Amino acid sequence: MFDVILAIIAASAQPGTESGAPEPAAAAPASAAVQTALTAEPQEATGRFTTALEVKPILAATQANWIHVREFDGQDLLYVTHLWSWRCGLAQVKLGVNGEAPEIWPLPDCHLEEGFPNMIKEEDGLPYRGYPLGSIEQIAVEVTYDDLSTESLTFSRNGQPLQ
Repeated sequence: MFDVILAIIAASAQPGTESGAPEPAAAAPASAAVQTALTAEPQEATGRFTTALEVKPILAATQANWIHVREFDGQDLLYVTHLWSWRCGLAQVKLGVNGEAPEIWPLPDCHLEEGFPNMIKEEDGLPYRGYPLGSIEQIAVEVTYDDLSTESLTFSRNGQPLQ
């Protein structure tokens, strides 16, 4: 049922900023060791949630789910499962922990040949990283959509966006 609600929200929402034009992606600092060339993808609603046009409204409505910190086996595990679940409309995700410069977290490929292209398969790897127990205090997230618009949020350890 939740998926149906998200699909309705996505279908009725308008892409871009208030003016309707997408926000340009922020330029990476010149000191970045690895520079990734991103290219905007065509934005046509397909009903498969594989473009920013379809994914952006869902991620806007579910910001508190973008990341999750879990204490497990003597460490903090930082999960990005929710972002991976909508990755087909994303070009890039960067995360910075405790004020560190955000770094690119690779996204698995979309499974466009499958009925559910956003599904996470075993061969996609694990959607988390481990950190020392109790060390994560805040997480900065920079999402670049496949239309090259961006959104940046900072979260507390409990996953709530900070204002």
